Amino acid sequence: MRALFSVSDKTGVVEFASALKSLGWDIIATGGTMKLLEDAGLEIINISDVTGFPEICDGRVKTLHPKVHGGLLGRRDLESHRQQLKENGIEYIDLVCVNLYPFKETIAKPDVTMEDAVEHIDIGGPSMLRSAAKNWADVTVVCHPEDYGKVIDEIREHGNTTKKTRLELSAKAYTHTAEYDIMIATYMRAQAGLNEKLFLEYDLRQSLRYGENPHQQAKFYASMEKVPYSLATAEQLNGKELSYNNIQDANAALNIVREFDEPFCVGLKHMNPCGAAVGKDVADAWKKTFEADKVSIFGGIVATNREINLEAAELMKPVFLEIIMAPSFSDDALALLRTKKNLRLLKVDMTRDDKTRSQFVSVNGGLLVQDQDIATKTVVPEMCVTEAKPQPEDMADLDFAWHIVKHVKSNAIVVVKNGMTYGVGAGQMNRIGSAEIALKEAKATIEAGGGKVEDFGLILASDGFFPFDDCVTLAAEYGVKAIVQPGGSIRDEDSIRKANENGIPMLFTGNRHFKH
Repeated sequence: MRALFSVSDKTGVVEFASALKSLGWDIIATGGTMKLLEDAGLEIINISDVTGFPEICDGRVKTLHPKVHGGLLGRRDLESHRQQLKENGIEYIDLVCVNLYPFKETIAKPDVTMEDAVEHIDIGGPSMLRSAAKNWADVTVVCHPEDYGKVIDEIREHGNTTKKTRLELSAKAYTHTAEYDIMIATYMRAQAGLNEKLFLEYDLRQSLRYGENPHQQAKFYASMEKVPYSLATAEQLNGKELSYNNIQDANAALNIVREFDEPFCVGLKHMNPCGAAVGKDVADAWKKTFEADKVSIFGGIVATNREINLEAAELMKPVFLEIIMAPSFSDDALALLRTKKNLRLLKVDMTRDDKTRSQFVSVNGGLLVQDQDIATKTVVPEMCVTEAKPQPEDMADLDFAWHIVKHVKSNAIVVVKNGMTYGVGAGQMNRIGSAEIALKEAKATIEAGGGKVEDFGLILASDGFFPFDDCVTLAAEYGVKAIVQPGGSIRDEDSIRKANENGIPMLFTGNRHFKH
């Protein structure tokens, strides 16, 4: 039995080759791989001794030879193939261990030249992988060090790999070369100034019971890149499998959580926050979140950026929730919450990461791509455009409201006080409709606690500018103390004038946050 080694990633290759040698295999190798194995004390056959031809063109041509590809592609079950190989002095190659030049790492270098990039385009490697993969019925092809152990175990047990394993490894090899070609094609098209093509690669994470509705089929795919605040890498500690709608809602909740460094909690329904709050700790943040809307939270999703401890778990347990997400759960909190067998508990990586990534949305016959809306301005007094200026004690709430409203479906209005939402108006066809919903909801919550909304001093945030002064007029009727919005309307002066008439400070951030 003969194996051919030619690897760029040399992780575990000495141990793999040594194991094959101990099982009686002959090892053929190229260039640097051969030197590494010989330095480890292994007897290696030089590829040039197999082909009868030296490496030429600075190593660009060394394995592109009939004695390599004939040995890989020749079928053992066909007499004609066996005879042709014999007539041409070609021996079978039973295993190929190949991985490719580091093209991705090369083009990632800031000072990379096109000449250097081109020299890191592997030709012989993909050719050997594809030849071996095509003849998987007879040839084992290994391109990932993670598979070395399994291959050796099967050869020890059976004398060769199983046919099932060879098929799996063949599929992996074709995937490896496809990914490699996509990287090269993307780079070369950019260098040539050709029209951009978008190549996406996702792995199936799970098949879902159904989509938004029972008659729709659905699957959940995970990006190859591991990112924080992602359900693709979350660890489920309890409960049923996530549904399509669960994943959508949970993702929306995680996007809100990532806005805050202080202890924070959000309750979410249908991709909109129904309650959100900062607190002195996770239990305090949850209490305020629950108080914000005790009705809508029923059957909702909760996410927090702090470990769920026993105190928080005891407060959450009586409430019917679908999902609780956190960076961790204390042992006693986990034991308590697991008594609710259907409650989904998700441990999510919440490592701070402000890298801007692309967001994809499918439309009929196409795909929309945009940068994620990660950056959010901090609201500061200098943003004020009215005669009345915000009080220092209101700045935290103005900033809190601004960080929440960007995650509410547009047209969006949010009213808050003391680091807690009191009203959320989402997704209305006009902005005044959203303002009416948010302010009426806030009034009901405040009056239920024995207060008067006019005396409460709410803070109002809008994700987009006010096209008319009606939102300011309505805010004044509810005793709103300060407003934050992006500004930018051709009628901004009308809203500023109305705010001045009512003594309401209004701040313009200069950035809108529509969410469709």
